[in-house]
Amino acid sequence: MKNRIFSGAPSEDFAGYAKAVIDGTTIYVSGTLGQDPESGQMPGDASSQTRNALASIASALAKAGAGLQHAVACRVYITDASDLKDVAIVLGETFRDIRPTNTMLICQIPTLGAKVEIEVTASTRAD
Repeated sequence: MKNRIFSGAPSEDFAGYAKAVIDGTTIYVSGTLGQDPESGQMPGDASSQTRNALASIASALAKAGAGLQHAVACRVYITDASDLKDVAIVLGETFRDIRPTNTMLICQIPTLGAKVEIEVTASTRAD
């Protein structure tokens, strides 16, 4: 599966998905939670979870020969509307000069402690 990138998360096997899929110049990165990369624990605040999720997405994109600067669409799922501003600030810091499309939804996330999940589509076509 040359066009698949795996993070090694156990859920990739039992749920049958890849962290990212490369389709020509387009890279689709699966919904990504914001666990701390060292401890694997979910931080208590939405800002930290957002930063961790974006770092994990950047890592997957790097394995595909791209980076966050190639983002063309960002979908963000949050569990609590009171975290909207904190999440938006981190997204703004990250994407201010990139300006991908953005969708943000308030919904449930089926992982204990998760406040944020982010999915990104990137394209290297502009390079």
